[in-house]
Amino acid sequence: MFLKIKNKIEAELINYARQSEQLYSLHKVSGILFKHIKNFILREGKRIRPILFIAGYRGFCNRTPQGFYRSAISLELLHDFMLIHDDVIDKSKTRRGKPSMHTMLASYLSKSKGAKFSGEDLSIVIGDIIYAMSLQAFLSINEKYEAKEKALRILTDAAMRTGSGEFIELLAGLKSIGRINKNDIYKIYDLKTAYYTFSAPLIMGATLAGAGKKEIKKLYDYGIHLGRAFQIKDDILDMFGDEKETGKSTLTDLKEAKKTLLIWYAYKKASRKQKIFIKKIMSRENPNKPDLEKIRVITEETGALDYCKNEISASIKKAKKTISSSTIKPQYKEMLRSYSEEILELGWLFAPTL
Repeated sequence: MFLKIKNKIEAELINYARQSEQLYSLHKVSGILFKHIKNFILREGKRIRPILFIAGYRGFCNRTPQGFYRSAISLELLHDFMLIHDDVIDKSKTRRGKPSMHTMLASYLSKSKGAKFSGEDLSIVIGDIIYAMSLQAFLSINEKYEAKEKALRILTDAAMRTGSGEFIELLAGLKSIGRINKNDIYKIYDLKTAYYTFSAPLIMGATLAGAGKKEIKKLYDYGIHLGRAFQIKDDILDMFGDEKETGKSTLTDLKEAKKTLLIWYAYKKASRKQKIFIKKIMSRENPNKPDLEKIRVITEETGALDYCKNEISASIKKAKKTISSSTIKPQYKEMLRSYSEEILELGWLFAPTL
């Protein structure tokens, strides 16, 4: 079912990119601006957020109101805005298997001498424009004003929570790994990933469909549990994944000294010598491949990798248990159950060897 929904979202994104020429006249403002926005929003992606938005709505309502799919892609546009800014902060060169926005713009600027601004500067502006596009796209749906206002508040709340998560994560980077605890890490995960990627899209859709408070709470909890599993898996990918397969830069977490659950547990269980090494690597500006290999060994020797796998399993179990008691339509309940594993793509993670 989610594949069918995804295909409709892809078609709407293509249609939106085509119509945006008339909607905003960005090509008249700047051909470079329009070219880069179009390039970025049409890149291949999982489309998790709009899919969950649609599931949340259709799970409680049979109608397909005018502007429904256009409203759904507002969440994908919000995600694009977040990715562009996140890549600037993380100094990531790639995104979804292609150059990140600031990398593309830096390449464009390299043709002009004397520019007093950078690709990062331009990409921040483009991110802001895409955020505005996201809000306008959401307003396309023909629904009751009160429900529409509530859902819009959830959308803007998602942007604020994600920004807050990014903020405290950056500040956490200034702290020694020994001063971080598990609750600190999960707070970042819940704000930066779980709410905006899973909970918010689901409860936005359900709110528009008129679902009750109890159902909204179940969808919220489901999203938080699933989001935690998703983020832990992403942390593992950053350390053990292949850049060609993940479509984004690896080593990002180490370069940014991010306090992930993987690193936190490894440090907690590490020997004195290993603790010194972890601190040393996390203080380096540009950790290299040999550093990565040593950290990988430590995460396995300390049981950190297995610990994180168990945390993923526990979170998925909680998510499935939560959604099982929901009154959402059976086909969408089953979709969310199976989607828990589909979007996490856990097969490789639980293989005997990495």
